Amino acid sequence: MTLPDQEDAIRTLPPEELDSAQARAELAHLATLLAHHNEAYYRHDAPEISDAAYDGLRQRYNAIAALHPDAEPKDSAAQAVGAAPDSAFGKHRHLVPMLSLDNVFDREDFEGFISRATRFLGLNAEGAEHLTLVGEPKIDGLSISLTYENGVFTRGTTRGDGAEGEDVTANLRTLRDLPHRLAGPCPELIEIRGEVFLSKAHFLALNAAQEAAGKRLFANPRNAAAGSLRQLDARITAERPLSLFAYALGFSSAAPTQSHWAYLQQLQDWGFPVNPLSRRIAGAAQAEAFFDQVSTERAALAYDIDGVVYKIDDLALQERLGFAGRAPRWAIAWKFPAEQATTTLREIEIQVGRTGALTPVAHLDPVNVGGVLVTRATLHNEDEITRKDIRPGDRVFIQRAGDVIPQVLGVTPGALDAPDRAAPYIFPTHCPACGALALRPEGEAVRRCTGGLTCPAQVVERLIHFVSRQAFDIEGLGERSIREFYEAGLIRTPADIFRLHTHAAELEKREGWGEQSVANLLGAIESRRTIELSRFIYALGIRRIGASNARLVARHYGSYANWLAQMQAASIIGSDARLELGSITGIGTTTAEDLVAFVAEEHNRTTLEELHEALDITDEVAPQSGALAGKTVVFTGTLLTMTRPEAKATAERMGARVSDSVSKKTDLVVLGEKAGSKAKKALELNIQTMDEAEWNAFCNSRNSSPAPTD
Repeated sequence: MTLPDQEDAIRTLPPEELDSAQARAELAHLATLLAHHNEAYYRHDAPEISDAAYDGLRQRYNAIAALHPDAEPKDSAAQAVGAAPDSAFGKHRHLVPMLSLDNVFDREDFEGFISRATRFLGLNAEGAEHLTLVGEPKIDGLSISLTYENGVFTRGTTRGDGAEGEDVTANLRTLRDLPHRLAGPCPELIEIRGEVFLSKAHFLALNAAQEAAGKRLFANPRNAAAGSLRQLDARITAERPLSLFAYALGFSSAAPTQSHWAYLQQLQDWGFPVNPLSRRIAGAAQAEAFFDQVSTERAALAYDIDGVVYKIDDLALQERLGFAGRAPRWAIAWKFPAEQATTTLREIEIQVGRTGALTPVAHLDPVNVGGVLVTRATLHNEDEITRKDIRPGDRVFIQRAGDVIPQVLGVTPGALDAPDRAAPYIFPTHCPACGALALRPEGEAVRRCTGGLTCPAQVVERLIHFVSRQAFDIEGLGERSIREFYEAGLIRTPADIFRLHTHAAELEKREGWGEQSVANLLGAIESRRTIELSRFIYALGIRRIGASNARLVARHYGSYANWLAQMQAASIIGSDARLELGSITGIGTTTAEDLVAFVAEEHNRTTLEELHEALDITDEVAPQSGALAGKTVVFTGTLLTMTRPEAKATAERMGARVSDSVSKKTDLVVLGEKAGSKAKKALELNIQTMDEAEWNAFCNSRNSSPAPTD
């Protein structure tokens, strides 16, 4: 097994199956990942993965570290809390570190937390049953520490790396919820911990203002709150309607109370807002009931929460329990499943994509799903709407598919029996954008507009795709600008983008544009006149040709001229060009048909000619390193020591192209058991063959052995 194969295998092994060496390698890998995602989340306010995915990484790290404590890296980044403070802000060291909580995700894990705490304290079963807790909704915002000296607010800092945070005192002074002087008696010096957040309504309003100003949109309320508080200009923070809940104690020169519940009451007496849903709870059974209650009420709250925090109420018991590593033994965060929520579906809109597909989209009351505020979700197609009997006004379940694309799972049971429920939804038979007939081909689930490039929706969507990140990636030319320029008649075809410089004077007069912004846009367009063949093919928006398939096709044909000529030749069923196209691994029959049909259409050929004149489409260079660089390999028969995908991946790592069929262009055929007709054809064409044992030997010695020859 090669090194990359070994690493992949380790990633999938349960923690208990790892040996010491594997555990050490996996912990180092996970520590690097966690450090990267901490930096993205805490310092840049731009998380790259969902909370659920992050929690999964940390759970695996903790599980492996518990089984192999000697394998954990020294000064592991995984034990850090947050990220280093940004140098743009002043730094301040917390008097008491701002550590984070461990998480649980179900009743069994929560009961495990209770059991560990009671065993540590030496309590019997009866004592455990009556252990008093405080439950508080876990606000999804930005943690802050507020220092008061003799009752006067003197400094406010972010969590930072847990030991040292960013000084955002001036920004915090703009919050209406923050008392500048504590009301009544208080310790001489005290750190009060809390969470700054943005309500759902204020988040939507802020993003609307950002969009109107042509500025970057925030991904979710937590990012918006963090970005608003971490402004170098406090006047910007003052314009943002940030809110605050106080909930924890840092350092205190004198104990303000004897219990956490009493401390929350004291915070209110001092003038702080405290979450009104917080509750004092007797025993684990009530804690579970409280979690269920908060889960039910979650969607209707004005702000985002991602779980419930439970703390042992008695501060003396907290002191005895202390900390285990980076987290207290006396508190836990019971987090919600990140992927589902319920909300109300207000309207069904039909969107027309670049291939003419009519896609139903649900407009929803805003709801948090996996850390993202969702207002729209896909309904897939008309069959799904009928099967699930989804209607406007229904209360529905929402899920983020693969934690990315929101989708409507179905209608809640109570909504099905509502007396005032709307009539069943009727899917349109004509395109809402151009009025052309929308047909549903036999055997397909999608209805498509027949208007083609005369349909404005398809044209605009194709243009948006053309400039997208994996295509031409033209900075400053996004969806909003494409729609604006299309409506103004400045862009009608992809080639028009590269003619925009002829409209520079007109662009400068448009609202929101000026001499410098137009110059920046035109410069970005000019910088994209040279493009790799794979990105060019992807940018064309051919049905079923995503970035991966575009790379497969480009690497196979090499140059634009060869690709175009072969696509035209492949229009003849049974031709060598058609057979060659179908032989590319990953390119099935329907995908091949879509490629050929695209090039055969006259309007598309005109577009290709115009783009070829305006661009420098560079050749797709096949991997030049490796023992099989530039070679075409075919696997046939049943492989016993590896799966077909593993064999393909191994060949590709050595620079080979893997094909599904044998032709004169094949360099090597690897024969598994019952190889059949492909083995016979290889013999007829005098193509080199290897059995599986020879292939494995070649792979193991590829660094010193010559590549197969013709």
